[in-house]
Amino acid sequence: MAQGTGTLSGKVTESDNGNPLPGAQVYVDGTTNGTITDGNGHYSLSLPAGTSTVSVSFVGYTKQTTKVTIQEGKTLNKDFALSADLFNLNDVVVTATFSKRTQFDSPLSMTEMDSKKLEKLTSNSQADILRTVPGITAEGGGGEVASNVFVRGLPSGGQYQFTPIQIDGIPILSAFGLNSSAHDVYFRNDLGFRNMEFVKGGVSTLFGAGSVAGIINYSSITGSAIPENKIQLEWADGGRARADVLSSGQINKTTFYAFSGFLRYDEGPLKTGLKTVGGQFRGNIKKMLNDGKGAFTLYGQYIDDKVVFYLPYPLKNDNGNYSRPKGNDGKTVYTTLTGEATDFSFDTPYGVHKSQISNGVMTKGGYLMADFNYNFDNDWVLKVKTKYASYQHQFNLFLDGDGVHNVPELQSDYLAARGLPANATFTYVSTGQPLKQTDLLFQNRILDRNRPMQELVGEFNLSKNFDWGSANHNLTIGTFNSYTSARDDDYIYSYLGDFRNQPKMVDVTYQENGVTQNYTEGGYIVGSGSQTSNKVNAMQKSAGYLADEIKWNRFNLDVGLRYEHAKGFITSETGIGSNTFDKGTVQTNGFALAMAGLYKLSHQANLYANFSKGYFFPEIRSVKFISPGVTQSYKPEKIYQAEAGAKFGFKNFAANLGTYYVTLGDRRSVDFVNDGAGGVTEQVSVQSTRTIGLEAYASYYLTKKLNFYGNLTVQNHEYTKVEGNPDQVGNWLRRQPRAMGMLGIAYNDGVFDAGLSDNFIGKRFANDANTVKLDPYSIMRLDAGYTTMLGKTQSFRLGVSVFNLANSVGITEGSPRQGNSQISGGDFFVGRPILPRRVYVRATFNF
Repeated sequence: MAQGTGTLSGKVTESDNGNPLPGAQVYVDGTTNGTITDGNGHYSLSLPAGTSTVSVSFVGYTKQTTKVTIQEGKTLNKDFALSADLFNLNDVVVTATFSKRTQFDSPLSMTEMDSKKLEKLTSNSQADILRTVPGITAEGGGGEVASNVFVRGLPSGGQYQFTPIQIDGIPILSAFGLNSSAHDVYFRNDLGFRNMEFVKGGVSTLFGAGSVAGIINYSSITGSAIPENKIQLEWADGGRARADVLSSGQINKTTFYAFSGFLRYDEGPLKTGLKTVGGQFRGNIKKMLNDGKGAFTLYGQYIDDKVVFYLPYPLKNDNGNYSRPKGNDGKTVYTTLTGEATDFSFDTPYGVHKSQISNGVMTKGGYLMADFNYNFDNDWVLKVKTKYASYQHQFNLFLDGDGVHNVPELQSDYLAARGLPANATFTYVSTGQPLKQTDLLFQNRILDRNRPMQELVGEFNLSKNFDWGSANHNLTIGTFNSYTSARDDDYIYSYLGDFRNQPKMVDVTYQENGVTQNYTEGGYIVGSGSQTSNKVNAMQKSAGYLADEIKWNRFNLDVGLRYEHAKGFITSETGIGSNTFDKGTVQTNGFALAMAGLYKLSHQANLYANFSKGYFFPEIRSVKFISPGVTQSYKPEKIYQAEAGAKFGFKNFAANLGTYYVTLGDRRSVDFVNDGAGGVTEQVSVQSTRTIGLEAYASYYLTKKLNFYGNLTVQNHEYTKVEGNPDQVGNWLRRQPRAMGMLGIAYNDGVFDAGLSDNFIGKRFANDANTVKLDPYSIMRLDAGYTTMLGKTQSFRLGVSVFNLANSVGITEGSPRQGNSQISGGDFFVGRPILPRRVYVRATFNF
């Protein structure tokens, strides 16, 4: 035994029944000195002689903290009995914070979802996970990826621009707007995540990539002395099968591992003839250093996945009531995607382009990340993270019409609108049979997009915990650096099909001077294919930050600042095949300030408030060239956010009530809109917005087995500036409700569990002009399961889950391609409904 040390040992148990808690953490506050309990709940921890503050925590239980006095060379026995924490209020916040503060004691609003909840949602999109969070509007009508996520009335376009996604403290992507791919295309949820935290406000938003509006952070399971193994098999109607695996444990006394992954095949949820297929594998190895004073963890990911993406399509319009229409075959049309439109090819200046649409949203590649932290003897803590990522990525999609008419057409109208002879004939490509005179036609476009991406990220910081007067400080100074590069090569082409599910390709022929002319060949509109974009965008970011997290009497205080320099590099071909390029560089600086405070009113109630002044660097793709080599101006968009509220935590009841105020100035909003000639173009609009809102969350356990919960957000958001369209000032922000919420009930007795929830989304408008109203809708979700023990530590759960239980046809959006020109009149309305009801069956083995 080292000189000047002693030993603290004992047992950690459940207070209700005395059962041991294996894997509980026992650690010295403000240091990395700690250990975990063994399979029988026992622990042993070497401590310096003298008085130390020791905490004991375990997920789902209330943390205990006590002072112990250790004598040199002696052993002090100390047992702990932890009581259940039904609301996880005492879980330690890990997202970008350096003091071990719990949710309840953090001066910010946050939402946590633990592994048990995530386990039931591994196959779902980020929208299904995030729509349960107060203040977030999440749309998942497109499928598993590219969810549209809006937070607190910010006009983000839905691509996580104000709510970056992190995995283990490092952003999936550090730069926004190199192209329009959402960041969730680069990873999938699996069983290997310990929890998800969404934090808003406080200095936590200054670290890492930085975002004053909020950060979504997924923390991976890392191995411990207690092995954890899990296999989950899933089936769903519509031809879905998925297998997930998790394995974690100990390699030796100081080395631990965790591995997770999945393989999945899916022909649904909508039948298109296209398939979602692929998988992902993630893992980490953690090495403890110098008797637990430090750790080195190596993380890795490999993904090879293809996902079908659903866009808006023509819906039946009955005086503003939108519903799924009937097709030529008399059956309900759920989508106009079709596997018959996958074999087209056409010439470009750079060779023949072959259709990529069968790949859907394709991502192949991964990342390697290293995480090092060390607690020095003088109480300085060093943390270093670095990541390299490289992905081959395509975002191929069916658009929502031909860009001119955009709705199903009568055969005679189709010919007249395109100047074709009235005696032209329509035949099915697959059979050669003519169409019936009453059959509708639907001309659509496909957009293929190649978007490979590479990124290098590094973060370095030092923190020190110290007492100054009667206050305890946790001071952090650090730097964040990244370089991200992404291509954007786009190809667009058109085809003609009839109007039904999985439209059949249609050929149009006519006679001209005795010669047969083909307007389409195999359904492909002759001459419609072209390459429309050949770009490379990159961004280099360097930031420094300084923050202090303070504990003083009943107060927890945050204060911090961040300064960041961003430099963007733009390369765009001026006319495809011209071999001439516009090249430009833009750069700017941003400054952020955050302050937050919490007052401990009692053991059951805390008051909190926070304020932040932040920035957002405009999307590089929004920057145009004024003349060759000369770009538009580039300056940060300013965000101000303030929040105040109260947290309540009792034995059976927890609640959070808060009000917030958010403004955003001179936002460069980028949209893909129809150009009127069958193509699409990027349209930039400069906007400012303001939102005032109220968020409330409550959860009540009637018994330890029965829980009622819910949340409500009411907000007043509006445009305060719209360049070029002053008439839109005062309008609602597009696609965002002024009222939304959720109600749920859950039961779990350890054998049988069941839950029912209902998410409500209020009225919205489809565009900035507010010319198209979208009615309120709700999504109900049912989950139930039965668990049986297979041994002392082994179990099996058979569960069923139903998404959209009531089979709602709520409309999440109109046609982004039509934008402000879209109206609510006519026989058809182009919109995207939520996905229809789907039933999942899951078998989960734990051992």
